[in-house]
Amino acid sequence: MSPVRVTVLTLLAMVAFAANSLLCRLALKGTSIDAASFTSVRIASGALVLSMIARLRGGRLGGAGNWLSALALFTYAAAFSFAYLSLPASTGALLLFGAVQTTMIGYGIRKGERFHRWQWVGLTCALAGLAGLLLPGVSAPSPGGAVLMLAAGVAWGIYSLRGKGAGNPTAVTAGNFLRAVPLAAALSAAMSAHASIDCAGFWYATGSGAVASGIGYAIWYTALPSLKAGNAATVQLSVPVIATLGAVAFLGESVTIRIVLASAAILGGIALVVVPRGTQHDRRA
Repeated sequence: MSPVRVTVLTLLAMVAFAANSLLCRLALKGTSIDAASFTSVRIASGALVLSMIARLRGGRLGGAGNWLSALALFTYAAAFSFAYLSLPASTGALLLFGAVQTTMIGYGIRKGERFHRWQWVGLTCALAGLAGLLLPGVSAPSPGGAVLMLAAGVAWGIYSLRGKGAGNPTAVTAGNFLRAVPLAAALSAAMSAHASIDCAGFWYATGSGAVASGIGYAIWYTALPSLKAGNAATVQLSVPVIATLGAVAFLGESVTIRIVLASAAILGGIALVVVPRGTQHDRRA
């Protein structure tokens, strides 16, 4: 694959991932759809599109995925939706990304991965940024929404860790989305007393599932084999930035000093951990 094509596909994937936050916030803020219905429509439409893409690519869905990964996927999607009932899109994206990366980095440490001193500095900086973002104050996010989004990030981190090396990634993801459909349907049934949906909300949820999730993941998995591991980790740092710019442009959100400083600490700290450095040959903890 040519470098230009890899770059374009990678950029499209990052925009798609950021769009999930914008579409969810647009739907829950500006339409009558409830969070459970949004989750169900998102997962069902994502399952449909990913299944179609997997079959067109010759993938076999029989046995693809597993129930534990599907549970992690559902937990992420549900917590994500309910968190955006009260969180701005920019804050939610930053909390989600920070929790995902911290979960995966923490797993690496637990498995015995050795960090050099700059990586420890980066991890400390990222955690301090998350703590600073959550401190009480006028511009502090809703505590309930923040906890839900952090839970969504941990669930997505677990899902990502379980998916490493799991065969055909598009087919596996399609299988997990299909397994998550009945879980989402059960949530909607449990929340039926509060169910509400309109045309605009339905299409926002469908766009989040079919385009931002389904097509977005398919594009990412197409570009991923051509990216070095360090580059693949680094480019994901752009997702909260893209989400913030989109929130300002399309949702009228303002960027506070708190989120600017927290973004610099979280994204800068994670960059120190995941970006390859010449000093990484020094394996001292």
